[in-house]
Amino acid sequence: MYLSTSRAADIAADAPAPRGPLRAVPGTVIALGLVSLVTDVSAEMVTAVLPLYLVAGLGMSPLAFGALDGLHQGATALLRLAGGRIADRTRRRKLVAGAGYALSAACKGALLAVATPWSVAAVLAADRAGKGLRTAPRDALISLSCPPQDQGRAFGVHRALDTAGALLGPLAAFGVLWVVVDGYDAVFTVSCCVALLGVALLALFVREAPGAAPAARRAAAHAAVGAPAQAPVRTLLRIPELRRLCLTAAVLGLFTVGDAFLYLLLQRRLDLPAAYFPLLPVGTAAVFLAAAVPAGRYADRLGRGRVFLAGHVPLIGACLLLLLPVPAGLPLAAGVLVLLGLFYAATDGVLMAAAGAVLPAGLRTTGLAVLQTAQALARFAGSVLFGAAWTLWGPGPALAAAAGGLLLSVASGGVPALLRGRGPGGPS
Repeated sequence: MYLSTSRAADIAADAPAPRGPLRAVPGTVIALGLVSLVTDVSAEMVTAVLPLYLVAGLGMSPLAFGALDGLHQGATALLRLAGGRIADRTRRRKLVAGAGYALSAACKGALLAVATPWSVAAVLAADRAGKGLRTAPRDALISLSCPPQDQGRAFGVHRALDTAGALLGPLAAFGVLWVVVDGYDAVFTVSCCVALLGVALLALFVREAPGAAPAARRAAAHAAVGAPAQAPVRTLLRIPELRRLCLTAAVLGLFTVGDAFLYLLLQRRLDLPAAYFPLLPVGTAAVFLAAAVPAGRYADRLGRGRVFLAGHVPLIGACLLLLLPVPAGLPLAAGVLVLLGLFYAATDGVLMAAAGAVLPAGLRTTGLAVLQTAQALARFAGSVLFGAAWTLWGPGPALAAAAGGLLLSVASGGVPALLRGRGPGGPS
């Protein structure tokens, strides 16, 4: 029984939304945001301590860590398409998303039973596979719950709630480690309990998205792209806007430096004690939380492609701050973390909003999964290449190469194709 299907909720859902900045956000978006908040508390408790634990504690090399970071991205890609296709075929997006959340929760508990770097890596890969399974169905539930002109705002609200969890998770890990010296098992135990709470919230409060009849969905998909619905991925890639989004996300993703690498570099510059390392993601999350909803609104108004592209400029700025001879101290740390938070606020939900507005409802989950897979595979390759460059050349040249590649990608002639069209409800 869904607690969110009360009569009052149904009346509110059927009532026309008021116009202007005070339009109500659909209840599904809020419920999924709370699920993501709780789940991110769990995930970020582990993520916040992981880079230093593996590199400094277990002696993993930058190349091996880059491979592990890339494996996380690749593991999400393995199940994105499968999860998206299953969700679209069965119309059970909530069930597929729930399976992904449950898998990740189980992996948090499994971390208590492993001790070597690569056994930890295997569990984390399974955890990331759970993330890959749930992400497209979750984003499809958000996209289908609101009209095209409000996609950016809805994703901005969800990402803001999600990021509140990303802010609280490192603080929780810091608190556990402050009380329990080298208490990584305690961190994993608390993380597992919080993840199970997220699964319960999803089961109780999230409503399944309404869907058209199967014949109507097939007809809509066929009319939208002019191709047989029996080959969904090929059908979706006939949509020019989706092809441009996939290409742009992949090219930019190839040169996107993972935040774990940036935190390690910042920790070295600041000579930060290990106990304070989990606090670095807090600064990023705080900025992300503050900027996510405004970024979504600006994306709806100015063009989602423009905001997504411009969002990579702060990441370039963060790389340059770490490269330049800026004195180590609070201004350097604040600058890097603020710029990294702005990057995520202007790119994460905005990319999904851009895709949601151009995808047919019957293939919405699969289409989002195609885009997420393209980005995840590119980031997988980028993480491995960055780790290899760090090992061969050192962190400075590796970061300079990544920043240069990202700058050239943003300025290249191919990326501006994303900027065609400025309609507030369109993908760009």
